[in-house]
Amino acid sequence: MDKQYYVGIDIGSTASKVVVLDDEKLVKSFCIPTGWNSKETAKSILQRLQDDGLSENMNCAATGYGRICVDYADKVITEITCHAKGAYALFGVDGTVIDIGGQDTKIISLENGMVRDFLMNDKCAAGTGKFIEVMANRLGTDFEELYALASMGDSLSISSMCTVFAESEVISYIGSGEKRENIAAGVIDSVANKVINLSQKHGLLGEIMLTGGLSYTPYFIELMSQKLGKKIHTHHLGRYAGAIGAAISLRPKNSASINFN
Repeated sequence: MDKQYYVGIDIGSTASKVVVLDDEKLVKSFCIPTGWNSKETAKSILQRLQDDGLSENMNCAATGYGRICVDYADKVITEITCHAKGAYALFGVDGTVIDIGGQDTKIISLENGMVRDFLMNDKCAAGTGKFIEVMANRLGTDFEELYALASMGDSLSISSMCTVFAESEVISYIGSGEKRENIAAGVIDSVANKVINLSQKHGLLGEIMLTGGLSYTPYFIELMSQKLGKKIHTHHLGRYAGAIGAAISLRPKNSASINFN
């Protein structure tokens, strides 16, 4: 009997994450830039799956910003459901999931592995990956250099809740001759504060789990932990939480759990 594959595709505003499971294990995971056209991204993902011989016997579920563009998906699922399932599969505990995406931040409370409640900031890019990208470009750095600079700086206040006005604050600091590392520290501190304010508005219950692209950044994780006064748990597959949740939703109810460690 041919092996069955369960493919979860999370097309975010910035990056698209793909996870392939079989009945026993994680078979493959990869991440590519979403680019300007989610339909073309979805086609690129399918081509890669075909090239790897994973498309013949696959069920596919799509989630994320561009989920409706995956026209070969058997199932389309909301982001909150997928991120909750994925986080629970990765961490194995109830608590609060903080997912910082390219254009939104999601705070999800888990109870018995299910969504108890959630809050989502999707009205403004402040406090998201897009905010960091805009500020990195303004400072002439990439993400990694921005974090490295921030770790060496003394944080300057960036108080605006709007990305456009916050960028104006950064431009003013640049014009007045402030050090780049101090501006960079201010940018990351601003994101951490916005995420924490949203989290506290929602309420933080139990263990705190950070997913999304920023869950790979030691400086940001440490900063968040210090501000919250609590340990923040991360996972080496944290970026893939949404895709993992989508793939898990396709597997038979009685299938064995997968060890993602």
